[in-house]
Amino acid sequence: MKFNKIIFLVVLVSTFLVGCSSNSIEKTETETNMIQANMADSQSLEKEEAIEIVVVSEEKEVLEDVIDSFTYTSLPEMVISRIDGVSWKKEAPVGLDDLSYVKVLYWGFDDEEHTGELIVHKDVAEEITEIFKELYDARFPIEKIRLIDEYDANDDLSMDDNNTSAFCFREIAGQKGKLSKHSYGIAIDINPIQNPYVKGDKVSPIVGKDYTDRKNIRKGMITKESVCYKAFKERGWTWGGEWNTLKDYQHFQKQIDLN
Repeated sequence: MKFNKIIFLVVLVSTFLVGCSSNSIEKTETETNMIQANMADSQSLEKEEAIEIVVVSEEKEVLEDVIDSFTYTSLPEMVISRIDGVSWKKEAPVGLDDLSYVKVLYWGFDDEEHTGELIVHKDVAEEITEIFKELYDARFPIEKIRLIDEYDANDDLSMDDNNTSAFCFREIAGQKGKLSKHSYGIAIDINPIQNPYVKGDKVSPIVGKDYTDRKNIRKGMITKESVCYKAFKERGWTWGGEWNTLKDYQHFQKQIDLN
């Protein structure tokens, strides 16, 4: 009988211990599940925060990319090798050190962004960069902005291709011995076809004849109401479209001290 009581007590104690162990296991599993759930929520929150940071970062990078696309520097060696003996020659009235290389973004006639390059006098480089940033912001359309050296420094070929360009060591068309303002890097021609040179019956480029009617405003034309005209005039540039003896609607130039 005493032996049976002992067995009963052992069974009772074992049952109690198993129950406690079971409760402990269930409690541990519950706590583990809660911890895992909290970790999942924390990871989800961190993921959302990370996504927001990436978006902000991407927007910042895009903004910086746009700003960095409007720059001017002294002529890089690579650019010098392209223009030496082409648009620039030793007889030019300005030295290579007097010129700046300008890079800009612009909206093409295809409504897409493009990168353009210009060479201008260093004293107007900052203004030109600011002007083209203003034209970009206003989405003023420009068909091409390439160095005239891509046309072997031939102004007629550049105009026929509706190319916007600045520096080129050359004479004024029809005035032998008289240098153009382009020779100093203080003149620029924009969208030559839509803004032709007109003197009497002469129109240059010839394909610009359809744009001699300046009241019929179309894409890329420069008028007194256009952002292009205002951007240059506000900075003291002269527009060929306001000349009396002839009209050079594509042309802007600025008088600076070259001494």
